[in-house]
Amino acid sequence: MNNTLSTRMRIALAVLLAALLAGCGFHLAGSRPLPKPLQSTYIEVIAPYRVSEPPLEVSLRTLLQRRGGHVKSSADQAGAVIRLSNLNESRLVLSIGTDGKVLEFQLVTSVTYQVNAGSKVLMPPDTLSLSRSYSFNAEQVLAKDAEEARLREYIQRELAELLLLRMEAVLGHGSESQDAGSSVATPEVA
Repeated sequence: MNNTLSTRMRIALAVLLAALLAGCGFHLAGSRPLPKPLQSTYIEVIAPYRVSEPPLEVSLRTLLQRRGGHVKSSADQAGAVIRLSNLNESRLVLSIGTDGKVLEFQLVTSVTYQVNAGSKVLMPPDTLSLSRSYSFNAEQVLAKDAEEARLREYIQRELAELLLLRMEAVLGHGSESQDAGSSVATPEVA
């Protein structure tokens, strides 16, 4: 008898907690609707030499599609164009051992992005940069090369998530204000 009472109390508490979270505007990650400009997009990657799609482009496309957006195959079909350029990856030496050999590297990846809708600039060009460090052992070169490749892909996936968050913050805020009937200038992104 006491066991069923505590089970009912737990269920009631869980329902109450869920109602409170829903009432305050809480959404699970990735469950919020995309701002209108991002619902139909084209991703344009400007790269001087490109053999395959960078992980940043693939991750951004996947994130947009997972959130209900449609990534078009041409800019003419899309409501907004996300332009990615100056995708730079570099490796810096962080520390050197007493024998003069490198002990630690830092990988830095940066990208310049801009969002346009036709001739209108929704987000002016800005740059995102992300870095990760890793230790290096000259006796395990093959393993460390594989680790570096995985870190580079991880950094680009994380850049895609940060880029989407930044676009949502700027474009979502602007579209909510415009839906309410007020004209608001697009906020600057630092």
